[in-house]
Amino acid sequence: MSQRGRPKKFEREKVLEAAMLLFWERGFEQASVDEVAEAMGICTSSLYSSFGDKEALFLAAVDHYRTGDGIRYDTAVNEGKTAKEGFAKLFEFAAAEMTRPGRPKGCMLTLALPTCSPRYDSLQQELDRLRDVQTAIWVKRLKEAVRTGEIRKSTDLELLAAYFRTTLCGMSLQARAGATKKTLLDIGKLALQVWPSSPAEKLRDI
Repeated sequence: MSQRGRPKKFEREKVLEAAMLLFWERGFEQASVDEVAEAMGICTSSLYSSFGDKEALFLAAVDHYRTGDGIRYDTAVNEGKTAKEGFAKLFEFAAAEMTRPGRPKGCMLTLALPTCSPRYDSLQQELDRLRDVQTAIWVKRLKEAVRTGEIRKSTDLELLAAYFRTTLCGMSLQARAGATKKTLLDIGKLALQVWPSSPAEKLRDI
């Protein structure tokens, strides 16, 4: 019996990894369905039957990223003994991840869909939601820092988290433009100079 037209069997995680890397490198709108299918090593009919369409595949690839290497962006801030140490770890991880050899430079959530036509607003909204989820984790850590007296109560925590978000986005763009890991580390260290130390900590530094 002829095998022509029969969908090719594949390992889901393996093909999602390939799709993720292409979307990350080329961007969602710039990568055609045929190009994505070729990168995944499957035919377009298999892509559609398994993932629905290009938009659904993109969201699956984003989830693959978020639950894989990307999850460290969520957890890093909770790894330090203090909140400041946690955010230092976040920037250190970002600098290493965004310049990792053999991977697209920068962050997928920042670069895969930086802008889009109105027809893809739902995808942009989903990425915005994921970024909000991540920022909420940061704000929770900052609230704990206020509770323990690490930072002063008058600190605008939402603004501080937004500033760190802006810094990470800038690091991602710098990485794509060719910045080294050391340069990104220096950017992260510079960002932490705005850390709102508590009055007690300032007295200890005198």
